[in-house]
Amino acid sequence: MTRAETKDRNRRALLEAAFEAVSRDGHRARLEDIAARAGLTTGAVYSLFGSKNGLVVALVTDHLRPHYEEIEQAVPAGLDLLEAVDALARHFRRTCDASEASAALSLQITLLDMALHDPELGSRLAASVQAQESHLVALFAGRPHRGSLVTPDQARRLAVALRALFTGLTQGVTLGLTPGADEQYFADAARALTSGMAFAGEDADASEACAAG
Repeated sequence: MTRAETKDRNRRALLEAAFEAVSRDGHRARLEDIAARAGLTTGAVYSLFGSKNGLVVALVTDHLRPHYEEIEQAVPAGLDLLEAVDALARHFRRTCDASEASAALSLQITLLDMALHDPELGSRLAASVQAQESHLVALFAGRPHRGSLVTPDQARRLAVALRALFTGLTQGVTLGLTPGADEQYFADAARALTSGMAFAGEDADASEACAAG
């Protein structure tokens, strides 16, 4: 096995061990336990990730990457903005029925708890999520909507709003809090949110005028 292959194997072993430890123990997860579970020393963690927080951030990035790759496949090119949002919403609803949905929710809650206990980690986790969210921005930008094309800034605002909507809805489905929230429900909610946002410049100006009045 080459040095690069050994490094990749150790990295993967530490990420898998971290997933198990963090899912079980949250902010109480000990670096020593993670390293031992991976069959390595804490020195390997510092060498590959710099710190325990670096390992957790890498874990989140590793977890999110395939998630956004699936999103890109679920929303094909050629759709206008509302059609793209509809396809995205239906994809998110289908993830609620996946076998790993409960484990994903557990990890979300655990990471939130860890971020609250460690502001430095929270800041790094937020930056990691925002970096991955750029995939959503790219997914929406340039699509036709109301006679114009969605700009990157408009796409970014929409991505933030939709992330909040889908996070709440998927958590509700997994926890049994939103009975009857099928694919159409997700799509209708996402379309309503998108249609209600001010995208074109004149819409934003009108909203500001109403607020001032």
